[in-house]
Order: sequence, then structure tokens, then C-alpha cells
Amino acid sequence: MASPDDSTRSQRVATAYAFRIAIVAALGGFLFGYDIAIISGALIFLKSAFNLDPYQQGFAVSSAAIGCIVGPLVAVALSDAIGRRRTLVAAALLLGVSAIGTALPRDMLQFNLLRIVGGIGVGLASVVSPMYIAEMAPARLRGRLVSVNQLAIVTGLFAASVVSYALSFSGSWRWMFATTAVPVVFWLVGLTALPESPRWLAAKGRDAEALKLLAKSEGSTQSEAALNEIKASIAEETGGISELFQPGMRIALLVAVMLAILQQMTGVSILLVYAPTIFKSAGFSAASDAIWQAIPLNVWNILCTAVAFWLVDRLGRRPLLLIGTTGMAVGLIIMGFCFHFGWSGYPVVVVMFLCVGAYVSSLAPLAWLIMAEIFPTRIRGRAMSIAGVALWLAFFIGSQIFPPLCSFFETKYGSPAGVFWLFAAVCVFAFWFCWRLVPETKGRTLEAIAASWKKRGQVGITE
Repeated sequence: MASPDDSTRSQRVATAYAFRIAIVAALGGFLFGYDIAIISGALIFLKSAFNLDPYQQGFAVSSAAIGCIVGPLVAVALSDAIGRRRTLVAAALLLGVSAIGTALPRDMLQFNLLRIVGGIGVGLASVVSPMYIAEMAPARLRGRLVSVNQLAIVTGLFAASVVSYALSFSGSWRWMFATTAVPVVFWLVGLTALPESPRWLAAKGRDAEALKLLAKSEGSTQSEAALNEIKASIAEETGGISELFQPGMRIALLVAVMLAILQQMTGVSILLVYAPTIFKSAGFSAASDAIWQAIPLNVWNILCTAVAFWLVDRLGRRPLLLIGTTGMAVGLIIMGFCFHFGWSGYPVVVVMFLCVGAYVSSLAPLAWLIMAEIFPTRIRGRAMSIAGVALWLAFFIGSQIFPPLCSFFETKYGSPAGVFWLFAAVCVFAFWFCWRLVPETKGRTLEAIAASWKKRGQVGITE
């Protein structure tokens, strides 16, 4: 029988192992943030280089989202057929092709096509990275480990803003995109050392390999019990798409899809993409000055994500969602007043901090976390793919309509304030939805969460 000291030592080793796995897998999140955000600083120069109108600007940003919509659909077949790790390798290769290609376009058609290619890689990584981490993580650490992915995303946003600023003085937008290739190489190297998900291995009947991996992540004393729970859960699953629409499980699908849509349509993620452009409209006329404001904003992103990382397994998912959506609504209302009354310069920066802080400590990480933990193993890939498509479709629509909406409100009402008030209204709805339908999943195994949906016969039960 193991002594308490041996048990504690085993748990520490398992924790360190789980964090190492999560950090490497989360490099996909870093590239997700970097690839999406690098367009933010480059857009000012692309607009001049190719003489883009508001609709073309919107498509230059949102073209990657077309690929992001395709990526989750491809992720279903790939992640279930060849495994989670190999799917992440495919995502990295696509991002590498896009990095080189978007640095060398002759026209916007080539540029947008290669952004779509990169978007497929981002779409794959955005679904498979959190799913892989959730499947590798012990229940007691799952919230923090999946939040590592969000921490990597905001670190990618920060890195992209620094690179954009450094290259803004020369206007080298081509080099901005080319730099994406550097983290791609590091990610590919790291992926070669990762194991496959034990839950995927168990679903394929490779129990001995799954048990060996579970011993590393769960600890040797709990690995066999964990494998038995996984096998029992898998045995009860059909794995068919119809399982998603059974009573109870369809509520889980509704929760995942709506969280995905709300993560984007509450507007703060769109503000992050267009941050330099918004700052330019708010009085920072020089491109470098506008891009510079995004750097402290992204440092703030990292700090607030770290707070969420610390709180998610302590305070829980629901309280963070309710606090965050409230803060987002208040911030967006104030942002609207800033533009309505012409409060330019640093007041806009301060309000942006409020909006972004509330977002990255709530909806931004928790949408991905909850999507990754509420479904059974056999249908997790399909469910997350559906939610991923919804998320990226919402991102595409939001990114595409933001410049024309701003132009419309400025032309008709003299300021873009109405856009921010529309987003604030969506945040109010998000608060209601999270309060009414989102369950608390803190500290529960994936199998226990999946089983709980089968017991639900009515909407609105929150445990």
C-alpha cells in the first residue's frame, strides 16, 4: 500500500506532466491568437497598399474565418480517425503554408485565399487543442489546464501586437505575416513529443496504452479506476450524430453552440481585432501610435486571463460567466457614450481595458472550456465541431459587418456609438442565457458530466 508521501509525490508528478502536455498543445492557441491578431496591425497598411473600401477591409479580416468554419468540420473526421495529436500536426502545417503565402501575395485574391488556408489550420487547432487538453487533464486541474489554451491565445495576441508595432515604422506588413512561421516551427517540434489522448486510445480499444498514459496524468493509484469509468461511458455511447439530439444531450448542444456564438457576437473579440483601427478613429492618428495602444491592452489580456486561470477551478464556471458578461455590457455602453460625446484618446483606451478584461476572464476561455467538457467521448469531436462552426461563423459575420456598421452609424448619426450599444444588448442576453442554462462543471470528471445530461428531462437545471 502506498504511503501518503508516495501518493503526494505521485500526484505532483502527474500534475507536472499534465501541465507540460497542456503547454505544448496550447501552442496551437498561441498561433490561433497570433494569426488572427496579426491582421489587426497590418490592416492599416493593407488598406493603403490595395486601396480597400470598408467591405474589402471587413473581408480581409474575416476571410480567415471562412477557413475557420471549414476547420472544425474537417476536425471531426481527422481527430476521430487519426487521433488528436496528428490533427494538431496537420493544423500546424496549414498555418505554416499560410504564413509564407500571405507574406507574398500579388493581389487581395491571393491574400484572402491564403488567409483561408491558415484559417483552416486555426479552425482545427481551436477545436482540437482544448479537446485534447480536456481529455488529458485530471478533473481537479481541467479548468486550469484548458485555460492554459486561452492564456496562450492572449499571449499570441500580445506577441502579434508587439511585432506589428516594431514593423509599423517601416510599414512592413508582409514581414508581419511571415513572422507567423517562427512559432509554427516550435509547435511542430513540440508536437512530436506529445502522446495520443487516452480517451481516444480507449475508444479505439487500445486499453494498455490508455492505462499507461492515465497513470502519468491521473497518478498510478487512480489510473485503473479512471480507465474503467472511461470504458463504461464509451460502452453506453452510440457515437452517432443522433445521440446529440437525444433529450438532455440536445440541451448540452444548445449550451455549446450558444456559448460559441455569444463568445463572438458580444463584440469584444471583434474590438480586439479592430483595436488599432478603433484607436485611430479615437484620436491616435499615426499608425504606430494606434498600434502601440494595443500592446498594453494585450498585456492586460494576459493578466486578466491569468486571473481566470486562478479562479476557474476555485470560484467555478458560472460565477465567472455572470460577472464577466455584466462587465462587458457596462463597458460597451460606456464605449458607446465615448464615441457619442466625442471623448477621444485615453478615455477610449481605459474603457477598452474594462471590456477586454471582463471578456478574457469569462466568455473567452470558458466557452472553449465548457464546450470541451460537457460531451461524451465518442461524440465530443462532432459536438465541438458543430459548436466550432457556429463560433467561426459568428466571428465571420461580426468581422465582416463591423466596418460597414460603423460607417452606417457615422454617416446617419455622426458616430459609431450605436454599434457598441448593439453589442451591449447582446451581452445582456448572454448574462440571461448563462444564468438560465449553463451548468456548473467544476471538479467533475468528463464522464460524470456527460452522464448528467442523460438525467436531465427539462431545461434550466443547473447543478
